[in-house]
Amino acid sequence: MVENRTDNPLTLKLGHEELIIRRRYEMISITNDFFIAIWFLLGSVLFLFPDYERPAIWMFIIGSFQFLIRPTIRLLSHIHVKRIPASNWES
Repeated sequence: MVENRTDNPLTLKLGHEELIIRRRYEMISITNDFFIAIWFLLGSVLFLFPDYERPAIWMFIIGSFQFLIRPTIRLLSHIHVKRIPASNWES
């Protein structure tokens, strides 16, 4: 069986803790970006109809909030600390 190196986590041991970077954060980030695009596209279309301005505004607010989530996802993907059980720790 051939391993896909891009799916393996990068693990750095730091005493009783590990720094783990996984591709799952990339998937979360892509999904978040996809929803941002949907909110802004739908909000833009709804602005063409005066009766739907309020829902359009809410879609822009939701999309803008998700823009705040983007750096959080990126930060978590770079810094993911996991406790190592004492039985697995070597001095």
